[in-house]
Amino acid sequence: MSERSVLRSRLETLTREVVKFGAVGGAGVVVNFAVFNLVRQLTEIPVVRASIVATVVATGTNYLGYRYFTYRDCDKQGRTKELTLFLLFSVIGLIIENGLLYAATYGFGWDSPLQSNVFKFLGIGVATLFRFWSYRTWVFRALPAREAVETAEAFLAAGVEGAPEAEAVGGPARTSRSGSRK
Repeated sequence: MSERSVLRSRLETLTREVVKFGAVGGAGVVVNFAVFNLVRQLTEIPVVRASIVATVVATGTNYLGYRYFTYRDCDKQGRTKELTLFLLFSVIGLIIENGLLYAATYGFGWDSPLQSNVFKFLGIGVATLFRFWSYRTWVFRALPAREAVETAEAFLAAGVEGAPEAEAVGGPARTSRSGSRK
C-alpha cells in the first residue's frame, strides 16, 4: 500500500467511526431532549436538575450503542475499566453540557422553554466534542492487533512496491525456486 492509500484507509476508517458515533449520539440527543422536556412539563424539578436526569438516561442508552455498534470491534478486555472510564468521561461531559445550561439559566436568567432547549443543545454540542475525543482515546481503545496488522500491511506493501527499500530495511528479498520474489 502506498502512503496515499494508507492515508485514505485511515480517513475512511475515521469517517465510518464518526458516522457511527454520530448515529448513536443522535439517538442519544433525541432521548436526552425527550426526557428533558417530559421532566420539565410533568414535574416541578428545576431546569438544570431535569437536564441532569435526561443526560444520565441518554448516557445509559449511548453506552449500549457505543459498545455494541460504534466500537464493537474494539478491545473487550477489562470491561470494568472501560465502564469506569466511560462513566468518568460521561460525568465530565455532563458537567460541560449542564454547566452551560446552568450559566444561561442562573447567570443570565434565560429560563424559557425555548431558551433552555437552545442552551441544552449548545451544551450537548460542546460536550459531544469532548466525549468523542475521550471515548476513542481512553475508553474504546483499538485492538493492538489491528494497529500491528496495518503496520505490517504497510511494510509489506512498501516491500512489494519498492524492492530496494525492502532490502534496505529487512535484508535481501527472497526468491522462490521459480525465480519470482517473495
